[in-house]
Amino acid sequence: MFAPPPHLNLVVLRSPDIDRAAQFYRQMGLLLTRHSHGSGPEHYASEVSGMVFEIYPMTPKSLPTTGARIGFRVESVDEIVTLLSQIGTEIITAPTDSEWGRRAVVKDLDGHVVELVTSN
Repeated sequence: MFAPPPHLNLVVLRSPDIDRAAQFYRQMGLLLTRHSHGSGPEHYASEVSGMVFEIYPMTPKSLPTTGARIGFRVESVDEIVTLLSQIGTEIITAPTDSEWGRRAVVKDLDGHVVELVTSN
């Protein structure tokens, strides 16, 4: 008997400036709120459909997360890229049609590569 495959439910990014990082993801439409658990650091969190997305501050002991690539399915890639460009986002791949739908690749304000897709 096989168990169902795991379901991703948490993504944590590290940022030297969590407020600046939150600006990028809010511009995309994420609803982020400030949290702190026990004696842990203040951070931002968003929960959508059982998926938790968090932005924690960088510390001297934490490893950078900029090597990670993350992706979001959005309502309109073109509109989101326009909004993100208004806050200085680097556009790696402008919106274009692909086999996955309308797609763009950007870098958030800390350098994380973010893929945006709108299904056809």
